[in-house]
Amino acid sequence: MILYLDASALVKRYVAEPGSDEVSRLIAGAAVVGTSLITRAETSAALAKAARVGALTREAAAAALQVFRSEWPFLIRVQATELVLTRADTLAWELGLRGYDAVHLASASIWQEGMGEAVTLATFDRQLWDAARTQGLAVSLENLGTFVAGR
Repeated sequence: MILYLDASALVKRYVAEPGSDEVSRLIAGAAVVGTSLITRAETSAALAKAARVGALTREAAAAALQVFRSEWPFLIRVQATELVLTRADTLAWELGLRGYDAVHLASASIWQEGMGEAVTLATFDRQLWDAARTQGLAVSLENLGTFVAGR
C-alpha cells in the first residue's frame, strides 16, 4: 500500500489519542508513506496548540516534536508546486474544501498519478475523506465515523 497521511493522521503517530492505533497499523502495512510538504508546519502547529490548551504538557509536546522532526526525512514529501497549488485552487472551489485540505487532496491525487498506482489517503477530517473518495483515491479508516462526527 502507498499511504498518504494528512496532518490530522500524522499527528496521531506522535500523540496517543483516538485513532493512533489505526495510524500505526496503516504505517506498518505501507510500502511507502508520504505527505505534503505543508504537513511539517501543520504538525508542529498542532503539537504547539496541544501544549497551549493543556492537552499535552509542554515537555510531552516538545518530545513528540523532536521525534516527528527526526522521522521527517524518511517520509516522501510531495512538494507544494505550482501544479499542486493550481489543482488545490480548483478543488477548494469545486468541493468547498479548506485551503490546506485542498492542498492535501491535490498532493495525494498528483502523487497517485505520478506513481501510476493507487494511493490510500489517511485523514480524520470527514470533508477531506469524502472529497478524496470523489477524486478516485482509496481512503483508509472505513470506520472514520467512530472518530469524528463532522469536520
